[in-house]
Amino acid sequence: LSTDANGRYCQLDPYLGAQLALAEAYRNVATSGAKPLAVTNCLNFGSPENPGVMWQFKQATTGLADACLELEIPVTGGNVSFYNQTGDVAIFPTPVVGVLGVIDDVARRIPSGWQDEGNNIYLLGVTRDELDGSVWSEVIHSHLGGQPPKVDLGYERRLAELLHGASLQGLIASATDLSEAGLAQALTESVLRFNMGARVWITELCERDGLDRTSALFSESTGRVLVSVGREDDVKFVGLCDARNIPVLRIGVTDNTGELEIQDLAIWQLDELRTPWVNTLPDLFG
Repeated sequence: LSTDANGRYCQLDPYLGAQLALAEAYRNVATSGAKPLAVTNCLNFGSPENPGVMWQFKQATTGLADACLELEIPVTGGNVSFYNQTGDVAIFPTPVVGVLGVIDDVARRIPSGWQDEGNNIYLLGVTRDELDGSVWSEVIHSHLGGQPPKVDLGYERRLAELLHGASLQGLIASATDLSEAGLAQALTESVLRFNMGARVWITELCERDGLDRTSALFSESTGRVLVSVGREDDVKFVGLCDARNIPVLRIGVTDNTGELEIQDLAIWQLDELRTPWVNTLPDLFG
């Protein structure tokens, strides 16, 4: 089960923002090795008496409905919450989308972090120069503008089918989807989950997709998953990706050094990364 939302994207484009929330939840379920089966939602908006808010609501629900039809996944229920505002200032339109999936054999589930040393790290999907509405734009530039990332729902289905099939064959050691804060966030989550380090290189990614290092690390392009694969399963896994027309690129290897290294950029001790990861919310709320 995964629930996802992104008010920034919906503020920029409520139709596309709702579809992006669904795509992320759908992808998150797939990264566990489950088959996505059903959708629920909680639609949060300002006052429907405001024509602008009502337009946002209509666009978001239409986008969600169209995406569910394309993914062939039913909405089993949901709820709507209006009048979320202070005075005349409404919240960003925030449809929260939940996706439920089923794993036939829980022993085949895919964990979300790296556990084994010496596994190859692959990035599935294409990274585009898509920083509009991103965490990077908000944190570094205090900016919200432009267009959200594109979403290809047909591709998301193929990606989910690949992950489900690979899990049944025991080919994937771990999988983490890329969403907010992009590759940088996914790498951090993966090393901290089981305290397993990695050496990563992004030069080939930048060359293949025409990116600078900022976009390679922080773009929030959709349809991407970071996976680790045992070396004995490399050839079979890459062949499975090629058969489903899923772009795949080896970008690193796991190791037990206690570090995350992005070559030619920086080396972080895992304890250095863990401190803000664990302490940020307690520090904010005292």
